[in-house]
Amino acid sequence: MATSETCAELVLQLGALGAIRRGMIRAARGLPEDGPELHPAAYGVLAMLGKYGRLRLSELSDLLDVDLSVTSRHISHLAKRGLVARHRDADDRRSRVIALTDEGTAALDQLMGRYAGSVAERLRDWSDEDVARLAELIARLRASFEPHPHRTIPQPLTAER
Repeated sequence: MATSETCAELVLQLGALGAIRRGMIRAARGLPEDGPELHPAAYGVLAMLGKYGRLRLSELSDLLDVDLSVTSRHISHLAKRGLVARHRDADDRRSRVIALTDEGTAALDQLMGRYAGSVAERLRDWSDEDVARLAELIARLRASFEPHPHRTIPQPLTAER
């Protein structure tokens, strides 16, 4: 079991994640590639749709851990840009699901490349194993703080999207 002292150090280090994320975003925006300039939260929406495929607005809000109204505003913005589309849910014709459009998939691929390239540059002296382990530990940490531990999380799509 983790001690309070060890957890206190973790709390300090977690505070740095915001600065790391902002630096990553600044660096990716500075790359000379043409591509969509989106608010980082909008990128998060695209990333979840890319990972899970078609989602109901409520599922997407749960995955992002934000209010439904916030998710709805992001979807409206992304739909106006042609990056996502709303479709009738085949299982419940009263509901709608949100999915990436072809343009949204291309934008996500380009943005992911920019962000991943920015991170790879800064972690060039890290091994793939260290980076994979860090990603695994962050996912495990996030799961420990899951606000809805009993909800059903959609399964991620396979690599072929």
